[in-house]
Amino acid sequence: MPETRQGITIAGNILVDIVKMIEKFPEKSMLVHITESVRAVGGCVPNTSINIAKIDPDMRLKALGKVGSDDNGRFVVSEMEKYGIDISGVKVAEGKETSYDDVMTEKSTGARTFFLSCGINHEFGIEDIDIDALDCKIFHAGYILLMDALDAEDEEYGTKMARLLKMVSDKGIKTSVDVVSEDSERYKEKIIPALKYCDYTIINEIESCKVTGLSPRKKDGSVHVENIKRTMEVFMEYGVREKVIVHCCEAGFLLDKSGEFVVVPSLKLPRGYIKGSVGAGDSFAAACLYGIDKGFDNKKLLEFASAAAACNLAASDSVSGMKNRKEIEAMCNTFERVTL
Repeated sequence: MPETRQGITIAGNILVDIVKMIEKFPEKSMLVHITESVRAVGGCVPNTSINIAKIDPDMRLKALGKVGSDDNGRFVVSEMEKYGIDISGVKVAEGKETSYDDVMTEKSTGARTFFLSCGINHEFGIEDIDIDALDCKIFHAGYILLMDALDAEDEEYGTKMARLLKMVSDKGIKTSVDVVSEDSERYKEKIIPALKYCDYTIINEIESCKVTGLSPRKKDGSVHVENIKRTMEVFMEYGVREKVIVHCCEAGFLLDKSGEFVVVPSLKLPRGYIKGSVGAGDSFAAACLYGIDKGFDNKKLLEFASAAAACNLAASDSVSGMKNRKEIEAMCNTFERVTL
């Protein structure tokens, strides 16, 4: 890898979250009051890049994606630019709508449900990326299952996402992917082709286990560590080159190419701490990407990522809760960890 190559490029999903706080999720056809509504950035690209920028303002970051020529598009691009992120790779589609979702968040638990309007995201494809101009160390793409053009079939590589990752890998750039959680049977079809061109995967327990068909939880609801580990091994068998990272509410898991398997339980947060969980996965991924770039060992990587995710939980949106590196590292020593 050329010594001049540095920083992280985040490509893919860009949207605006309209975060709406509710007292509880209602039964079907019943009414519930919205107590607060906030517009915030959303999607893999803004969430991950802004969180990394807040961890380390000196990190070189570039965003790649598509927005519409509307107020939401101007808002999300300006928010990224505010944090020093290079937004020259974000295309503006005239007359089109920026993707957005209504995020219904239960006030007492932070649990959330998303109602998505796909907007221009479904058109973002390989042709929107100047691959020859990429000069980053790590290229992170997300989310698989939420970008129609990149999820589309490719005769040679299986999916257009797989083709993109191959093209980026051929430049000597490390590649990483994230996935969105959806209720479908598309996981194997859309994720497996990309894995052989990934150096890292950073996804949750539901998304990863949908690929193998193994349950991430036991009958009593506890985490099924053995099934998660086996799923990660399968990801390596499908071609992931460096690290498979899986996260859930209770822990982070990492399997690397040497066969080292590390489990780090999540921080035990006090009652009332959690204000929302929008973007918690992206916060975890942002910290992982940062730690990989900085050469953290596997245990430190998961500890740091779990603390970053805990920072995220203190705010209702996806980026306001993130702290800088020193504050995140201090979080690791502030709370005990849960017992698996």
